[in-house]
Amino acid sequence: MAVAVQISGNERVPGVETTFTENVSARGARIVTSRRWEPDERVLLLTLPGDFRARARVAYCQRDPDAGYAIGLEFLEPSGHWVVDLSAAPERTLIG
Repeated sequence: MAVAVQISGNERVPGVETTFTENVSARGARIVTSRRWEPDERVLLLTLPGDFRARARVAYCQRDPDAGYAIGLEFLEPSGHWVVDLSAAPERTLIG
């Protein structure tokens, strides 16, 4: 599911990046990003539609030749709601 999000917290490249999710579960998300992130870095994620926000941990960062990087995020302190109700979706592990 592609959802527009903003992420921030990268120590090497400060600022806010607007990007999209590749997929999402109740516990985490895979995000396309132009920045390289380190595992265990902490980020703040905000959805642009909806009112979801979360402090999250970078579980992995993989080079994506078409889009820069793909990062797996584990939600640590989620609040609010996605545009769609994730609690109704089957549970899938996206991070690991």
